[in-house]
Amino acid sequence: MIGRIRGILVHKQAPLILVEVGGVGYELQVPMTTLFQLPALGEEVSLVTHFVVREDAQLLYGFVEEADRSLFRLLIKVSGVGPKLALTILSGMDSRSFARCVQRDDISSLVALPGVGKKTAERLLVEMRDKLKDTLSQVDAADGEMGSGAALAPLADIVLDAEGALVTLGYKPQEASRMVAAVNDDSVVASEELIRRALKATVRA
Repeated sequence: MIGRIRGILVHKQAPLILVEVGGVGYELQVPMTTLFQLPALGEEVSLVTHFVVREDAQLLYGFVEEADRSLFRLLIKVSGVGPKLALTILSGMDSRSFARCVQRDDISSLVALPGVGKKTAERLLVEMRDKLKDTLSQVDAADGEMGSGAALAPLADIVLDAEGALVTLGYKPQEASRMVAAVNDDSVVASEELIRRALKATVRA
């Protein structure tokens, strides 16, 4: 099983990237949460991976954060959730954001993601609660550390990242721009938060 890849990033076009290792190019599918953290083309990248073998394909999924890979592996064990849907969920929120949804029974944020219906969202909340005990215990502590001296990304970059993520999730560029503009305010410090707000507002509309 391929558990980690380190090489030169030679191509990235969501959700696919290509990493060259010793002259061999490995194609990986990555969530938007990972795509935002990748270096520029031509630079070295290291990713933890999950390898899936099917009758018709061999697929490699990559993640910058070990927590995201762990969540991916838990998600694909839930009935009705395959690798594609798990990748969609992780494109809309990282592992901590997902844990917050489970902690707060926030079904609306899950239903806002493409391909996640109400029954699937309810199943996720029930089945993942016990599996995410360790993560849930860290959510409050992580929230307390947010913004404690860390450099904030420029607002323009945050907006562009959020719009790009929504387009990857299936929304049209103009629609993504409208969604982001409707929920953007001075309190936003990360693209993930902007994405979550936009998706949640779509459910209420």
